[in-house]
Amino acid sequence: MTGTAAVIGGSIGGLFAAAALRKAGWQVQVHERVGVPLSGRGAGIVTHPQLLHALAEVGADTSDLGVQVHDRVVFDRDGARVTTLPYPQIVTSWDRMYQTLRRLIPDDAYHLGEMLASYTEDADGVTLHFESGAEARVDLLVGADGFRSAVRARLLPDVQPAYSGYVVWRALAQEADLSPEMRDRIFDVFGMFMPQGTQIVGYPIAGENNDLRPGHRRYNFVWYFPVSQDGLTDMLTDASGQTHAISIPPPLVRDDVLAQLEETAARVLPDVFQHVLAKSERPFFTPIYDHLSPTFAKGRVALSGDAACVARPHVGMGVTKAAQDALALARHLAGDVSAGLQAYSAERVPLSRAAYERSQMLGRHMMQVPMQGDPMDGRHNPNMDEIIRLTAVADF
Repeated sequence: MTGTAAVIGGSIGGLFAAAALRKAGWQVQVHERVGVPLSGRGAGIVTHPQLLHALAEVGADTSDLGVQVHDRVVFDRDGARVTTLPYPQIVTSWDRMYQTLRRLIPDDAYHLGEMLASYTEDADGVTLHFESGAEARVDLLVGADGFRSAVRARLLPDVQPAYSGYVVWRALAQEADLSPEMRDRIFDVFGMFMPQGTQIVGYPIAGENNDLRPGHRRYNFVWYFPVSQDGLTDMLTDASGQTHAISIPPPLVRDDVLAQLEETAARVLPDVFQHVLAKSERPFFTPIYDHLSPTFAKGRVALSGDAACVARPHVGMGVTKAAQDALALARHLAGDVSAGLQAYSAERVPLSRAAYERSQMLGRHMMQVPMQGDPMDGRHNPNMDEIIRLTAVADF
């Protein structure tokens, strides 16, 4: 069966769902709550074979998708290489992925500034009610509106994201701003530093407008940083005293919070990562939450991407998981909608659980105390081999 569908959420997950459904013959409208064109501030995305397959399946252009890295390298606190694992992988940027998928959706089917207020479902379809007062009637509703999903809040109100106990700091440095010595040591690899209780990951991505020329690319810096619940509340409080729920807009992060990050970096990080951070744009942080919905569908309503399940970013599967959800959703909707959605959920819940549980395992590995040696030198993490082998790997 095909018919009309509404996808709530116009980011990468929503675009994947819309593109897959359109390819299967559905008439799809995408509704994004943000009123301006989306931007990912250049955040990095690790690709996997499953993601490349999904892009091809929906008809996306995968040429010049990103930067090819060949090795994973662990650095110690002195900046020396501890170990190297050959692992070819393409790393790309949020903006590149978004633009690639956005081209597949006609402008008249993509609506900015449309916040879903509620929906009502009956045997024949779903009626959407937007905060603007607009309404829409569709055969299928897909919630692809992120981990704070308005669709999931109505479908599964008891499913709430749980704070993991740490945040991720992100920053981008221009390749041209790095010193030749530092660039030669770090730029062309998937780099890691893994002392007790924290972890750094870094890799090259394209420059602005997907510029892949040497000297015009960027380096993506990721720092997993433990923060207590009280500490998180403080970090989410801006200079005016307002405490933001869930996350804080990057420009509102207080200067003293950034100063504390810089002080810790000077004390803890290897010189290569200190240099990247010093040359970066203003860093921003995101608290890490995770959740797994027990079902991805009820009736004529489905959840997809982060709305259905959020696995911590150690597995690097957020976009790939959303892509796999989208393909499975379109494939199972060839017949009756309700039956197809139940088959979709039955396929995707266990596979998402595997990513969810691995991400938590890698988080625990990050925190584990070394059996011997200096816990902060980056050489004695007892789980180093497993971390380097499984981080950002999609083998399920």
